Amino acid sequence: MGLFARFVNNTRKPEGILGSLMVSGMNSGHAALADWGMDKFPPMAPADIIDLGCGGGRNAATLMRRYPHARMCALDYAPLSVKKATSYNRAQVDEGRCRVLQGDVSKLDLPDGSFDLATAFETIYFWPSLKECFAHVHRILRAGGHFCIVNESDGTDAASLRFQRIIDGMRCYTTEQIGDALRGAGFTTVTCHHHESRPWIAVTARA
Repeated sequence: MGLFARFVNNTRKPEGILGSLMVSGMNSGHAALADWGMDKFPPMAPADIIDLGCGGGRNAATLMRRYPHARMCALDYAPLSVKKATSYNRAQVDEGRCRVLQGDVSKLDLPDGSFDLATAFETIYFWPSLKECFAHVHRILRAGGHFCIVNESDGTDAASLRFQRIIDGMRCYTTEQIGDALRGAGFTTVTCHHHESRPWIAVTARA
């Protein structure tokens, strides 16, 4: 495997020097996408938020600014991402407003009905069995809570499909596939947004 392929394969579970570079790049490289996606969220005032696949922690910080009264839980599969996200949000972690956990979305060890908002930015590509993972998210949301997904790929763009061939375990999804999996997991009021000139998508659903 060449250097480029080794680097982009750190998208799934960043490790080592290449992984550290990847996580640091996520915070800046995905900022415009994340901010566009957040603007598509329905009106809400969540008390408890979980950011699934939090990466370097930038989106968790933005969500805390957007919802200044909310408590934040940032979760990631990779220990390196947990370390980076904790450092990025050190002030909020120290004051008790934010906690950063290592965990697997396919077996979330969190109590039922714990959150009002769950977010997933650029991460469901790597979740095994969307319907089952979405069911876990549904379980930890309170009735009426929201699940918001933001992806750079709409499942059809050539660039992302190229990365899908290179990165182990990656799969790009269309809004239709995401919507079907959400409804199959028990979500309602599924709304899909597509960027006017880019393959960016934002999908929101209600528990």
